Amino acid sequence: MTRTENWRLTDLGAPEPLIAQTLYEAVAEAVDRGISPNTLIMLQPGSPYVCVGYHQDVEKEVDLEYCKAKDLPVIRRSQGGGATYLDNDQVFYQIVAKGSTVVPAGIDAMFERLLSVTVETYRRLGVPAEFKPLNDVVAGGRKISGNGAGLQGSTTVLVGNIILDMDYDHMARVLRVPDEKFRDKMARSMRDWVTTLRRELAAAPTSERVRKVYTTTFQELLGVKLTKSQPTDEEWMIFNTETRPRHTSREWLYMEAPYSSRRPGRAVKIAGDVKVVEVDHKAMKLIRVRAEVQGDTILDLRLTGDFFALPKEAILLLERRLVGARIDEERLTPIVEDFYCSSGAQIPGIEAGDFVSALMKIREYL
Repeated sequence: MTRTENWRLTDLGAPEPLIAQTLYEAVAEAVDRGISPNTLIMLQPGSPYVCVGYHQDVEKEVDLEYCKAKDLPVIRRSQGGGATYLDNDQVFYQIVAKGSTVVPAGIDAMFERLLSVTVETYRRLGVPAEFKPLNDVVAGGRKISGNGAGLQGSTTVLVGNIILDMDYDHMARVLRVPDEKFRDKMARSMRDWVTTLRRELAAAPTSERVRKVYTTTFQELLGVKLTKSQPTDEEWMIFNTETRPRHTSREWLYMEAPYSSRRPGRAVKIAGDVKVVEVDHKAMKLIRVRAEVQGDTILDLRLTGDFFALPKEAILLLERRLVGARIDEERLTPIVEDFYCSSGAQIPGIEAGDFVSALMKIREYL
């Protein structure tokens, strides 16, 4: 018979953004030092904020002037992933554990095991959700929960959310993008690939109900007994002397990102392996590619630049032919060459190989 583990349940209510985003790091440090038990933290952000991934360049990813104008704090988290807008239409769960039989050692197995709670929570709320490796929960093929994980010493941390509702336009607005057309494309892609309880059920359940269903499911599926208690004095001391100073420092927020994140072009992850990417390629004329891709397959495409085509509708035909193609030189070349031969299009200064080279730059962001 499997032994039940005793964990702590800490419900923070609706704290201010820095506590919502980073207190779990202080808890993880306390767990790692052996002064706190394994813990499940539940909360909703008390007010909106923007969160940027550990490996990102904040000045490239986030429209800092807009955030300042709207009084939106910008916080860099300690896990990877992309920049995002967060508010009280999301219920966070933050799992902090060390030496637990509940948490598998391998990251693949850990996500599958712990996200089974998220999947079942959605199902009990009326949404037929499924686990999608590595770390997503989807409903009808659309992402409905974002999750990340990391280690603090030898302590495992998994953070994720139950999405009650989403302001897609605001989500797209806080990000720095090349132009408003790119932003519009992002917002449309988010609507296509990310869903919420309100969209799936017409009326979202209350956050109290979500918390209750999640914590009940957590205990039943994982064999854990949760006992409520609030953060300890030691955890608050760690937060105030270590966690808060780090996350509020300019050095942390503006830390130098890896070289790869400073490449020309722009890519935004929408959900799973779906991204919106924009790249430029300079031949005799400029070719700008804006594409929605899933993995290495083109879902939607727009080709612009300072070239001109005769007839002008020819580029639309090329775009249509490329939708569904894999971003592979051997696959793209015959499509573009056949377009030139069969359409009779004239595009001075741009050859078939130039379009292929432009499209291949997308691979740098996959």
